[in-house]
Amino acid sequence: MATSVRSTKIENIAGLDSAYDARYEIYAPDAETALRHLYGDRKEFLEIFTRIMHAVRGAYINRPEALKQLDLRRSQQPDWFQHPDRVGYMAYVDRFAGTLGGIEEKIDYLKELGVNYLHLLPFLKMRPVRNDGGFAVSSYTEVEPRLGSMEDLEKLASHLRENGISLCIDFILNHTADDHDWARRCRNGDRAFKDFYHFFPDREAPDQYEKTLGEAFTETAPGNFTYVPEQDEWVWTTFYPYQWDLNYANPRVFEEMLKSLLFLANRGVDVFRLDAAPYLWKRLGTDCLNQPEVFSIIRAFRALIAIAAPGILLKAEAIVPSYNLVHYLGAGVLAGKECQLAYNTTLMTMLWSALAEGDAVRLARVLETIPPVASGATWLNYTRCHDDVGWDVLLEEKAGYTEENWREHVKFTRAFYSGDTPGSFASGKNYQTHGTAGSMASFCGLEKAVLREDDDAIDLAVRRLLLLYTVVFSYGGMPLINMGDEIGQLNDQEFATREGYDGDGRWLHRGAMDWKKAAWCHGNGVEAALFHGVQKLVDIRSSTPQLIQSVAKPAVDGDGRVLKLHHHNAHGELYIYVNFSPTPASASAPLGRVWRDQFSGKVIHGDRIELGPYGRLWLTPVDEAE
Repeated sequence: MATSVRSTKIENIAGLDSAYDARYEIYAPDAETALRHLYGDRKEFLEIFTRIMHAVRGAYINRPEALKQLDLRRSQQPDWFQHPDRVGYMAYVDRFAGTLGGIEEKIDYLKELGVNYLHLLPFLKMRPVRNDGGFAVSSYTEVEPRLGSMEDLEKLASHLRENGISLCIDFILNHTADDHDWARRCRNGDRAFKDFYHFFPDREAPDQYEKTLGEAFTETAPGNFTYVPEQDEWVWTTFYPYQWDLNYANPRVFEEMLKSLLFLANRGVDVFRLDAAPYLWKRLGTDCLNQPEVFSIIRAFRALIAIAAPGILLKAEAIVPSYNLVHYLGAGVLAGKECQLAYNTTLMTMLWSALAEGDAVRLARVLETIPPVASGATWLNYTRCHDDVGWDVLLEEKAGYTEENWREHVKFTRAFYSGDTPGSFASGKNYQTHGTAGSMASFCGLEKAVLREDDDAIDLAVRRLLLLYTVVFSYGGMPLINMGDEIGQLNDQEFATREGYDGDGRWLHRGAMDWKKAAWCHGNGVEAALFHGVQKLVDIRSSTPQLIQSVAKPAVDGDGRVLKLHHHNAHGELYIYVNFSPTPASASAPLGRVWRDQFSGKVIHGDRIELGPYGRLWLTPVDEAE
């Protein structure tokens, strides 16, 4: 009979205080179940489990008192991240403010915008020169020296917390850089660390795997394996040759990654973005994505974190179709046991699809097919991020359309945003064979309009950008603003000359924050229109309880050009109308009530409503006492 978790308490893995012991009783069985799925066939499983639980215990003992108090408050309000006043912002440290210390100086700017969740892209010690924008991590316990120190991180996290802002960082858990200490020890002949990665003596096994694997970077890093000359072996590298995939079949890898995560949690990090989560487990004859063991790894992380630091959130970075994506949020009986947040990639890509077509029919049909998420989890909704827009994810979201029709649509959308379609307002560039790079403002037409000095086109571009953010802010979940979107930052056309560029076209939309333009947000130009437009969305959203734990029901109106989102919960009803067309549209007003548009303050009477080009309405019921 297998040894149970309860027997391991003989070694005093619990027995600290009432809060810790209670959480141990609740979550240790979940951790054991997940870890048994991964390592239960090993005769030393009890030793593995005991070692992991001691690491959790040590993390709790070393957790600062201020963070323990925060854990307690969040435990008493477990839906704290689902409140409609939560608004996120994403930025690179160096491109936004130079260093971690510089981020502190920009806290007032973030607060003015209305941000209370800050995602800083990779800033841990990274491989020099070629490092995939920091995603080739050289150490999980050190900050990249040019960006600051671990003490700077603790100080920043503390100041953010004092200002009501949660800190999210990337936790690159699929791979390390080839100069990580584990990789160096491996090169030096340490067999224990060689087992941290996937090595092969020749091409026989890699060639078998390649038959069913896809490619992340077909143009710049084809294939999934890299030859290491000094070892005369091949190593698994899903992304770039200098990023070695970790071997989670080795329990030591799980243990060390858990320790690293808890170390960073104790420095004040609130949310961990689990980078490339679908790739964690390898199985011959499959695409090595979304394997059952991936979810056991996440469940084990979630349960163990809940014991040591229950205020921490996990966010899945899984660019997969929605029917697979919801599993990262703990669907069905696993609700509350996996990630609390996941990127809503389907919504993001379909928003651009609808904008290109000037029509909302496909968008609504696809949104209707997204499975519901568990009550303890929610979407993170966004329009752009540091990555390209990868259109291939849409190939699995056909929503009843034929294969041929859908593939032609995806082809059209990609061409539209790379500017290859006649009449396209967008300025983007093709990336690899599947995506498009470009900033949100340039995608929305602002770049072309500014070059032409066309005021009407500039106005339409601003309308498009605010329309997309209106959907992101009202769909249901937490909205995320990408750095510079709030001031209409354009593509960095000089990206290929910048330090750090290594042939990666995504640097087109990763330009440094233009603080001169940001200073204009208090003026009368484009920057002010966008900044105050986003501010308005933040203000409206924060006073809309109809969004609490609610995902919109989509429909179309206005000859298919208008997307209608409907929320209905214990706090009442909410209707959002957005016209994806550059021409005016008429739609049916919601019946039975009198409504007020939160953008204009106007009361809606009658059974029809009018929307201008890219027009939008945020309708809440008028109180009968008014």
